[in-house]
Amino acid sequence: MRGVDNVSAAGPERRKRAPAMSFNLAFMLRESAKTHPDKAAIIYDGGSISYAELDLLSDRFAVGLRERGLAPRDAIGLQLPNIPQFVIAYFGILKAGCVVVPMNVLLKAPETAYQLGNCHARALITWAGIAEEGAKAAAAVGVEELYVVNTPGTPPATVGLAAESLLDNDPSGIAPLEQVDPGDTAVIVYTSGTTGTPKGAELTHFQLLMNAEIPGRLFGVREDDVVVVVLPLFHVFGLSSQLNVCVRFAATMSLVVRFDPAKVIEVIRRDRVTIFEGVPTMYFALLNHPGITDDDVASLRIGISGGAAIPAEILDDFEKKFGILILEGYGLTETASTTTFNTSIEDRKVYSVGKPIWGVEVEVWDSEEMVLDPGDANVGEIMVRGVNVMRGYYNDPEATAAAFTRGWLHTGDLGYVDKEGFLFIVDRKKDLIIRGGYNVYPREIEEVLYTHPQIAEAAVVGIPDPRLGEEIKAFITTRPGSTVSEQEIIDYVKERVAAYKYPRHIEFRAQMAHGPTGKILKQELR
Repeated sequence: MRGVDNVSAAGPERRKRAPAMSFNLAFMLRESAKTHPDKAAIIYDGGSISYAELDLLSDRFAVGLRERGLAPRDAIGLQLPNIPQFVIAYFGILKAGCVVVPMNVLLKAPETAYQLGNCHARALITWAGIAEEGAKAAAAVGVEELYVVNTPGTPPATVGLAAESLLDNDPSGIAPLEQVDPGDTAVIVYTSGTTGTPKGAELTHFQLLMNAEIPGRLFGVREDDVVVVVLPLFHVFGLSSQLNVCVRFAATMSLVVRFDPAKVIEVIRRDRVTIFEGVPTMYFALLNHPGITDDDVASLRIGISGGAAIPAEILDDFEKKFGILILEGYGLTETASTTTFNTSIEDRKVYSVGKPIWGVEVEVWDSEEMVLDPGDANVGEIMVRGVNVMRGYYNDPEATAAAFTRGWLHTGDLGYVDKEGFLFIVDRKKDLIIRGGYNVYPREIEEVLYTHPQIAEAAVVGIPDPRLGEEIKAFITTRPGSTVSEQEIIDYVKERVAAYKYPRHIEFRAQMAHGPTGKILKQELR
């Protein structure tokens, strides 16, 4: 990619060198296609694609990119929902030696333009349903190569070239798989931008391989597994922990375009899904979906939760109702997804996010950058280093330097470890409420709110207060038919937490704003 080799994890210039080794992440697909050619790699509403077919289609896509003048190290924006073309394009871009830049399909033109410009993208592959916004963004930053994926039920795009044209070639005898250095950037994933402009985390071929190999074994993924993929593939959780893991272990992906509990239940039954991976709000929605029965999810053998700490009430109720074990993990964009994980019912601690995976170290630091001793009284910032940590933020040496201290990545999350090494997430550092000098962790209050029988969703934030500095406010959505009042909720929490912790303000909402993975967007509530 143009410019990538000029930005290291610490930001300074470095000289280009011939690779001492070569490895392309797309090799995972090539190997699974050799060993399981006829096995379904993808199931979707319109049919299925085998591993051999996926390998061939992505070969054609890679050749098509080369024929259009795209070169190794060029960045290519990939802005598609969970459709087969995302997977084809993803591996095609990698095979061509280019850099994948997955992009949220909900972005508007200025947001898309910022990311395309920041990573110096040469092309954008977008979807017909958002093609007009994509075209505006591409034009704004001078991206001339615009390809549009048309899908049934969506009016064909009137801008750009049909992405299908990139498949109109014969790759036989070419077998494209560009050789790159394992430490070269494979993917740039942009952060959500809740603390300013989004930053592009550079994830290498080797890091993404390791975050498929190690978590996949910890998840216990097998070649006979069917994994429902409803997490957006443009998000690191879906990309790394689902797409890459499934392809590495030749499992089958059942693609769902967007989360809808009824649709997910339908797909689980139809495809005999064995693994469900989701964020807490998805488990909550499935748990409370009217009419759901044990038969609907009988094929599931495991549930995996990440993206945010799952409330204890949801975890307990789901496991009790369906008898399906939920294993919780922790990670972030900058760590290529997985950092810690509970590996099994024999080696897990309920409500923790597990222990560091192989090749990863986790420490908890205080404000003086000293390592804290184990124990729930010793809450500090979670620090990470290891094979999964990004090279840095692309084209942003200042942000990269600020993200690291002595080689350790600042996660911005608060937590503690117990004496057995299990990590517990307390809250986001930026979400901490300091009320009259006392630290209040919103997640603790949210856990209590979720135990109220009439509350559907809850989010707690700090609001300015002239006397105490910050006061506690809870946003609530209630279950259908609820008659609970503001004072009843305040009294309910007041009975269960210390006097300085209960919310003094309650605001009822018809619905909460959610991000692409389903997390509640607290920045829109403040």
